Amino acid sequence: MRLSGSITALATPFLADGALDLQAWERMLLKQKAAGSSGVVVAGSTGEAAALTDDEFDLLLSTAVRLLKGSVAVLAGTGHSNTAKTILQTRRAAALGADAALVVTPPYVRPTQDGLLAHYRAVADQGGLPVVLYNVPGRTGVDLLPATVAQLVGHPSIVGLKEAVGDDRRWAELSPLASARFSLLSGDDPTFVNALRAGASGVISVASNLVPASFAAICGDATSGRWSEAVARDTALAPLYEFLAMSSNPIPLKAVLAAQGCGVGLRLPLLPLAVEQAGHLPAIIELIERAEAEASVRLAA
Repeated sequence: MRLSGSITALATPFLADGALDLQAWERMLLKQKAAGSSGVVVAGSTGEAAALTDDEFDLLLSTAVRLLKGSVAVLAGTGHSNTAKTILQTRRAAALGADAALVVTPPYVRPTQDGLLAHYRAVADQGGLPVVLYNVPGRTGVDLLPATVAQLVGHPSIVGLKEAVGDDRRWAELSPLASARFSLLSGDDPTFVNALRAGASGVISVASNLVPASFAAICGDATSGRWSEAVARDTALAPLYEFLAMSSNPIPLKAVLAAQGCGVGLRLPLLPLAVEQAGHLPAIIELIERAEAEASVRLAA
């Protein structure tokens, strides 16, 4: 499979009693489809995967497959700190109909680069799904280096990399690895347009929960070489990126979603956005509405 364009790492909406808000979840999925997103991630870190039960994982993923299969790629977050558990979760996602597995580097345990090689090869061999590598060292404590990625790109079941190190030097090292069967995807919203310039084929985004049409338009402009339009639209979203970085993801994101009537709250140990930070919400929501209205006109043209 070839992954490209705007792929949204979806938040998981909850009801006031802490249960899944399935009506909100269906609205979120259909919003992504209508806005032109090319994919979604279910139960990634933005989706509070560590706080979900197996039954909740199954319900979220099966709903996404039912509503989106065949029109929008459905990726499942299946990474654990242990290889055997990651394989089991990947098989679970395969049985539910996911298109691919997004597999984060094993958090907390800090494997060596050789350990990462063995881990990803085992998951790709035994998990039953195409694998997208996911490198986010700021959250996991381990950095999947470009030289290690280069040893994995030849595996027939490893189809891409989500790279959350937003550094031009990192992208210069990674860009030669892109091919028709291996996609480079940015995992850092504030720098994703630079990554597209460097050879990434798309982005796996947090912000596109809120501005999916804008991200689809930016990716479309980049693919067509309309870089000035892509940069202008991206620059207009800078205050949103700053807001989403005010606290640990997905705390600011879920504050906006709640203000829009989409889910309530998070699961401990995550707490709601601080009152002083929540004061930015009216301006952020106004920015979102303006950006999405403009992007929708652009996509319809």
